[in-house]
Amino acid sequence: MNSTNTYVNRAGTVTEADPQAVLDLLKQQKAYFAGGHTLDISFRKEQLRRLLEALRSHEQELMDAMYADFRKPAFETYTTEIGFVEKELQLVLKKIVRWAKPQSVGETLLNFPARSYVYSQPYGVALIIGPWNYPLQLVLNPLIGALAAGNCAIIKPSELTPATSAVIARLISKTFDPRLVTVVQGGVPTTQLLLAQRFDYIFFTGSTQVGRVVMKAAAEHLTPVTLELGGKSPVIVAEDADLGLAARRIAWGKFMNAGQTCVAPDYLLVHEQVKDELIERLRIAIQEFYGDSPRHSPDFARIVNDRHYRRLSGYLQDGVVRIGGQHDADSRFIAPTVLDQVNWQHPVMQDEIFGPILPVLTYTHLDEAIRQVNSKEKPLALYFFSSNEVQQQRVLEELHFGGGCINDTISHLINPNLPFGGVGESGVGSYHGQASFELFSNQKSVVHRGTWIDLPLRYPPYGNRLAFVRKLFKWL
Repeated sequence: MNSTNTYVNRAGTVTEADPQAVLDLLKQQKAYFAGGHTLDISFRKEQLRRLLEALRSHEQELMDAMYADFRKPAFETYTTEIGFVEKELQLVLKKIVRWAKPQSVGETLLNFPARSYVYSQPYGVALIIGPWNYPLQLVLNPLIGALAAGNCAIIKPSELTPATSAVIARLISKTFDPRLVTVVQGGVPTTQLLLAQRFDYIFFTGSTQVGRVVMKAAAEHLTPVTLELGGKSPVIVAEDADLGLAARRIAWGKFMNAGQTCVAPDYLLVHEQVKDELIERLRIAIQEFYGDSPRHSPDFARIVNDRHYRRLSGYLQDGVVRIGGQHDADSRFIAPTVLDQVNWQHPVMQDEIFGPILPVLTYTHLDEAIRQVNSKEKPLALYFFSSNEVQQQRVLEELHFGGGCINDTISHLINPNLPFGGVGESGVGSYHGQASFELFSNQKSVVHRGTWIDLPLRYPPYGNRLAFVRKLFKWL
């Protein structure tokens, strides 16, 4: 292992990377890519298999690390992190050969004789910057797409989950040639150092505020960029919804990972006639999930750090607490909480909550709910509970959001065949499954022109051909 890799992959520590070490690393990866090592599909499949094996062999380490970072339950660690990535790997290994083949597209007789294809070509060296809330999944899932498409990658995991980042660094360093994939650890200065370099692709998951910084840095080199951000994802509950079912599915989606999920329900917009009943159903669901004392439940995570705890606990002053509200600074615990009598001016409604606090607002007519949601920035996700198919269609057609569910929350992420991403303030670009492969590939359009005939129609001098060409274009 060379000295550069030893420095930036020092397992078990979080260090600020040396500028020269980063420059050397990037240079090595660019040279490795230029050597054509990643182009062979069998090579790519072998790297993906090795990642799958490494993930399985480090499963307990990863579970222990995420518990150490924010008491993430083992069930959630497996289902939303390890198992989630394994399913993605299995799909890509099954489909990559087909995805990588040149795709034939329809031809026009104007090019006769010819055939047209789209070739998928890797960009080069990708920078993947991950967040802390799903610290494994949100760096490895983009990595799968980058490797499948034939890229090299530098991963910058979050410094806010140091135990998990250290395991990721060890996993990667034991699995890959550092010229192909390497982890660089560190805080904000390290991220700034990386963003100042000229990568071939940048993939960032995090806040909208930092997303703007990343996009600005990418613009300096005209580097293509994907931003997976967030926003205030609403749940609209109609008067005809199955309230018991809605409550369970909302509570599951909201309080998983202690609400620290980019697509978690951020607020409820409930028909005024069913608000009180839904809150009572939520109370029942929360008690069923976490018992009489969520503080002692093994299935409820903690807030990641003191800064986020202080921010979230401040929101408990908004509105009226109908459920929960208990909190403890020493353990960074905030109970599953439902806030009533909240309005759009309260601080809790100004930014993405990213915690186990669920404000409730009401509406009278669906038109009003649609207007309220559309008056805000486009959310990453939206959820609608109703048995009325006409209303369902209205919501899907009239509201703008990255993705979502009818009569459920979060489950659109489970299907790797569905592209995942935001729109506007909630993100740029989509990935998962085939969308990941395409995201990390330059789609080259190529015409293969026959040589056995060369029609003179297109060549000067044009003479009086214009009238004939007009008719030809209309006919073809």
